[in-house]
Amino acid sequence: MHKYPTMSLCQVHWFSQVIGKTVGAYVILPDVGKPPFATFYLLHGLSDDYTIWLRRTRIEWYVRKLPLIVVMPDGFRGFYTNHAKGPAYATYIGEELPAFIERNFPALPERSFRCIGGLSMGGYGALRVALAYPDRFASANSHSGCLAIANLKNEHLPAYEWLPMFGPKPAGAKHDLVHLAKLALKSPPLPQLRIDCGRDDFLIQHNRFYHRQLQKLRIAHEYEEFLGEHTWDYWDKHVREALRFHARGLGLKEVE
Repeated sequence: MHKYPTMSLCQVHWFSQVIGKTVGAYVILPDVGKPPFATFYLLHGLSDDYTIWLRRTRIEWYVRKLPLIVVMPDGFRGFYTNHAKGPAYATYIGEELPAFIERNFPALPERSFRCIGGLSMGGYGALRVALAYPDRFASANSHSGCLAIANLKNEHLPAYEWLPMFGPKPAGAKHDLVHLAKLALKSPPLPQLRIDCGRDDFLIQHNRFYHRQLQKLRIAHEYEEFLGEHTWDYWDKHVREALRFHARGLGLKEVE
């Protein structure tokens, strides 16, 4: 009989003081390696919730040999940023969530053992949080991210959501990933960054724009375009590359 590496899956609910409500998350715990472990925070997109990565990808299988905790929290429709008029989602993800995880699971509490990633809204959120907290995250990745919301015309959110979230002038504020990158340059080290997007994705211009801005700022990063659209087929394939990227940065090796 073949013996396959396994993992444990936990569903947790806890009260967020920052958000002011009970929130949920799925946590994948490794059954390889020795605790405590590094942690990967994996964020969902605008129309989904914390269950979606498990329901639409094989993320459990892809991390089966890695000594890595994967945390998939609920980000609601908050863009993982601190709203101009509303909840502080960046504080929730960047500060409160890691503190909760590290208090209740065998997770290493140092910057060099934390990474973050996501898709679409979550791709923006991963960079938003990592660049706002460069002292807390070693690496960040974005799949098909909405990365230029402060600099390109808003076409995807109604004003009643957009304005309370980002305010009338998001450019130059802490919603602006270009602005955050400039701020992060003043307090190195920066997190390692990886960005990818499908060439037929409706957010491809956001990704190309942000790639150019990082080049102008001379911020080292990985950037790749692939065949594909804004679909789960694309994200299920390329999350594997993100895992390899983070594993390199965290110094992790697969355990047989």
